Amino acid sequence: MLQTDVLIIGAGAAGLMCAATAAARGRRVLVLDHANKAGKKILMSGGGRCNFTNLYCEPNNFLSGNPHFCKSALARFTQWDFIGLVAKHGVPYHEKKLGQLFCDNKSSDILELLLAECAEAGAQIRLDTAVHSIEKTAGGFLLQSDLGEVTCQSLVIATGGLSIPTLGATGFGYQVARQFGHELLPTRAGLVPFTITDPQLKTLCTELSGTSVEDCRVSCNGQSFVENILFTHRGLSGPAILQISSYWQPGDTMHIDLLPHIDLPEWLATQQRERGNSELKTLLAELFTKKMATLLVDSWFSNKPLKQYTPGELKTIAEHLSDWQLGPAPTEGYRTAEVTLGGVNTNEVSSKTLESLKVPGLYFIGEVLDVTGHLGGFNFQWAWASGYAAAQYV
Repeated sequence: MLQTDVLIIGAGAAGLMCAATAAARGRRVLVLDHANKAGKKILMSGGGRCNFTNLYCEPNNFLSGNPHFCKSALARFTQWDFIGLVAKHGVPYHEKKLGQLFCDNKSSDILELLLAECAEAGAQIRLDTAVHSIEKTAGGFLLQSDLGEVTCQSLVIATGGLSIPTLGATGFGYQVARQFGHELLPTRAGLVPFTITDPQLKTLCTELSGTSVEDCRVSCNGQSFVENILFTHRGLSGPAILQISSYWQPGDTMHIDLLPHIDLPEWLATQQRERGNSELKTLLAELFTKKMATLLVDSWFSNKPLKQYTPGELKTIAEHLSDWQLGPAPTEGYRTAEVTLGGVNTNEVSSKTLESLKVPGLYFIGEVLDVTGHLGGFNFQWAWASGYAAAQYV
C-alpha cells in the first residue's frame, strides 16, 4: 500500500502548482493523472504559446455563482507572483494585447517550469494511472488505483472541467464531488465558438471563413467585449465571440457592432456629400476587406452610388452594421470550448483554504469549481492561485 500526505488527482495547471507548493512545505505529495502526459491543456493553450496570466487580473474578470469566492486566492498569489516564477526560470515572454502575457517560444516552457518546481520540491507524478474508487477513512482517504491501494491525509481534486475531451477531460471531479455530498451547479461550455444554421448567414460565414474583423463590440445580457471576431465555416469565433459565449444562453440575441470606432451615420452622410458617385461596396471596402464588403452588401443591402440612397436607407445601413442582431444556434460545445462554466458550488468550499466544508481533508481547485475566467490568461491565473492557496493547508 502506498502512503502519502497529499494526493492530488489531476496533473494540469492547478494540480502541478499545488503539488510543487505543498511539497516545498515538506509534505509528501503524489499526483495521479489518467492521461499519458502532464499539462496537455497548457501545451495547446494560446496557440501553442500559453497565455499564462494577465497583467490586469482582478476578481471581476471571473464568473461564479459566488462572485466573492475567488478574491482570497487571487490576493494571495497574484499575477506578479507567477511572473516572478517565470522570471526565475528564465522563460522569455511578451504582452500581446490587453495585458495578456504569452511565452515568446512555446507553451512547453510553462509546463517544464512547473515540472521542474515539482521535481525540486520532491513531488511525485504518476501518469497513465486511473483512480477507480475513493473512500473516506478515519485518517484521511483510501483510493483504489492502477497503482493499487493508496492512502492519504489530504485529497485534492484538480481534474478540471469537461472542455476539450480529446485532451482527456472527463467528469471525474464532479463524480467525486457528488459522492461526498457536494452540490454541482449546471455545467455548460464557455469561451466557445458559435455555430450558425440560418441558410443565408451560414453562406455568409462560409464565404468569409478565415476573415477576421478587428475591434468589434459584441454584446449580450448586459455584457460587452471589444475584440476581434472571426468568421468560420461553422459560424463565428474570435476573442469577442468566445468572451460573450460565457454570458449567452440559448434563445438569446447577440448584438455585434462591426465598426464601434466609427460614427456610421455621420460617416455615411459625409461620404454621400463628398463621394456621392462611389458605390456602397467601394466605400465599405475601405473599412472591411473587399470580399467582405461585397458579401455584406449583397446579403444585406442593394448596391448603388451613395448619392442614390435616401436618408432612411442610409440609416438602415448604419443600424445594420452597428447593431447586427443574431440568435446563433448552439455553440460548438465542449469539443472546442476552452473552459467549463458551472461546477462544484463554491458556497460549500472554503474560499481561504479551498477545503470542502462538508468533508475535512477534501480540497477542490481550478476549473472543477464554479469559477470561470474571461479569455486572456485569467483561467490560468485562477489555476495558479487556487493551487497555491490550497497547498498552504493540505
